[in-house]
Amino acid sequence: MNIYVGNLSYEVSDQDLQTAFSAFGQVTSARVIIDHETNRARGFGFVEMANKTEAEAAMVALNGKDMKGRTITANEARPKAPMGSQTNKRW
Repeated sequence: MNIYVGNLSYEVSDQDLQTAFSAFGQVTSARVIIDHETNRARGFGFVEMANKTEAEAAMVALNGKDMKGRTITANEARPKAPMGSQTNKRW
């Protein structure tokens, strides 16, 4: 299951996400999204967990918790929108 983790402090690393979520089960991958222009964290990331039950337990336990001074959000990630589609077109 893919988990979106938002409102991350800029100091949070991939390893920090790995450590926090692995307390609830096997983490397949954990990554903080980086802005390629500034090379800084963008304030969100994704954690992939192999077991849905463990992932749901992690989301319940960690959503609203403090991580390095920020209250994080953790919920099931939505599928990525297809390239070229925009949800808020103004024209």
